[in-house]
Amino acid sequence: MVSPRPLSRRDLLRLAGITALLSACTPRRPQPLAGRPITIGYGSDPSQVADLYLPSGTATVPVAVVIHGGYWQKEYGYDLGVPLAEVLAGEGVAAWNIEYRRVGNGGGWPASFEDVAAAIDALADKAQAAAGGRLDLSRVATLGHSAGGTFAVWAAARGRLPVGAPGARPVVRVAGAVSQAGVLNLRAGAAAGLGGGAVQSLVGGEPAQVPKRYAMADPVALVPLGVPVTLVHGTLDFVVPMDQSESYVAAAVAAGDHPKLVRVDGADHFALIDPGQPAGRASLDAVREILNHALRS
Repeated sequence: MVSPRPLSRRDLLRLAGITALLSACTPRRPQPLAGRPITIGYGSDPSQVADLYLPSGTATVPVAVVIHGGYWQKEYGYDLGVPLAEVLAGEGVAAWNIEYRRVGNGGGWPASFEDVAAAIDALADKAQAAAGGRLDLSRVATLGHSAGGTFAVWAAARGRLPVGAPGARPVVRVAGAVSQAGVLNLRAGAAAGLGGGAVQSLVGGEPAQVPKRYAMADPVALVPLGVPVTLVHGTLDFVVPMDQSESYVAAAVAAGDHPKLVRVDGADHFALIDPGQPAGRASLDAVREILNHALRS
């Protein structure tokens, strides 16, 4: 296996420009939206904000919480989630594209985790009010890319957190999670130096220094979840290695869960957030499958 490397300036530029590039993609274009997304603040910090994309019509709709990546660094913003959010809304799913405080602008432990939890819980009041009561909060799935995958799976495990832990006692419970090349084993990520020490920057130290934080933050430490989890990972991903998804699956299966790992041949790390590519489509299909499962449950 090729060792993962920190994100380069070239990667940064690619991420910054990906929304513009994706706007030119022709496959699987989203259906026209009823209007522009509704921007809603869920806290007082400028980063505590989310955009709600509503499908056309008046029917009650399920919700996908879109959580962007970027190794939790302030240079990366929630504009990265726009292409996926637009397609979801065009296909009848409300998309809640959230921003959160990142490392370098007030984020890290516990702020980033508290923000993700607060943003999801805001679906029950601020977002629901803005949607005119159309959100089906029994059918909420999380969709997170890279560092956002950490939060997507962690959010589905909030009910397992001890009282007093950041994100404990969720108001809105997640019916399932889709991780797009997510960092799901923080201890292993710290040992591997993923993102040039990005895990340590997020949690605030090495696992041996702050073990209780890792116990509350690391998705692999919170299994079993008892809800569907799908992990989509490209075989040419050299930013977050495949073993992050593989080690999560092994631990989850051992704990009694039934996660699904979707390996996308020839896909790199960024193909997952392009709805015009097979990896992006696979991610959206995984969200749909989880929401349909919640409907049947």
